Amino acid sequence: MPLNDDFVFRPLPPIKDPVHFPFPIPNPLGPLAQLAGEWGGKGFNVIWRPNHTPPGQDHFLELNLTLDSINFTAISGAIPNRGLLQPDINMFGLTYLQQISDANLDAGLHIEPGIWAVAPVTTDPAEPATVVRMASIPHGTTILAQGTASTVAGPPVIPNINILPFFIGDPTATLLFPEQNLSTPTAFRSPPAQIAGITQTMVDNPNSVLQDAIAGQTILSTTTLQISTQPAAPVTAGGGTANTAFLAGAADGPNALSFSTSATFWIETVKGTHHHPDFLQLQYSQLVLLDFNGLSWPHITVGTLRKSVPVIPPVWLVDPDIPIKLLEKVQPPIPPTLGAPIRTIGPGKLEGGLQYEPPPPGPKPPIRKPNPNQPKDKK
Repeated sequence: MPLNDDFVFRPLPPIKDPVHFPFPIPNPLGPLAQLAGEWGGKGFNVIWRPNHTPPGQDHFLELNLTLDSINFTAISGAIPNRGLLQPDINMFGLTYLQQISDANLDAGLHIEPGIWAVAPVTTDPAEPATVVRMASIPHGTTILAQGTASTVAGPPVIPNINILPFFIGDPTATLLFPEQNLSTPTAFRSPPAQIAGITQTMVDNPNSVLQDAIAGQTILSTTTLQISTQPAAPVTAGGGTANTAFLAGAADGPNALSFSTSATFWIETVKGTHHHPDFLQLQYSQLVLLDFNGLSWPHITVGTLRKSVPVIPPVWLVDPDIPIKLLEKVQPPIPPTLGAPIRTIGPGKLEGGLQYEPPPPGPKPPIRKPNPNQPKDKK
């Protein structure tokens, strides 16, 4: 989601001790820095959804080959979080807009506006540096998923995943339904004309789509973002989902309650082939549990996308208040003009507010003096 060019977060009053690099990475966005820009690709979507008509069966299995795009825009300025139990903190982030369509039917399936952010280490609660995804789902759900980030050399380890429903609260009590077998005709699964290109292997293990996409690639490094709406170690607090009244239902149960969301995003640097440059690739696997009629029904979406232009937002754009000395260390040279002054916090100026330090003026052009020996023009 594009932001106005002149929009910059400015904490009022300023954060007393801002953290310019929440992660040990010389960029305010930390492990999210490579997300900025436009991504496009394809993937696979599978969802068990409730069925009202015709009566006699409570579920329907929808399968979709997908076209997927995500546009990330860096947010300029530190996002303040005011504290009561501990001093204020600041976060940095990106807005995003994701759009998913059915590749066979050219039908829109999903749009998702949201924000990815990085949060620094906190003392109350005692949490490590984390990544946060805040998303709004048009079907009537919002999520806040928080988790960890790590970077390793080499490719990701993408685990298998299945779509087996289970009794609510007991993931080991799984059930197998005939709709999962593509060779079994049924009126309670997407019709054959709509699922061209979908195989039994994909239904049994949606992550096989991701595994196949990187087979034969040489992946030089992988940054893994692991998030969940339910806190998982080392994160101990935060996260959750919210549903509309229709989804949450009443005393007789929900229509389809989005109970939890967990996801893994892999940002991969892939070695170019045939003299082409290396490129960035984004893969993700997301699991949403929909609760209805006594069972938790998996809704899994996977995708593999490539970045259109390999750009990373500069440090000074994300954190205009970064001290000049620190900026010079991590991103020299400083541009001579940014179109606006760099806002910095100078020594002893924190309590008094922001100090503006525009770039120094360049040298004046030399003054040309007339040459007395130059012959005059003849009229």
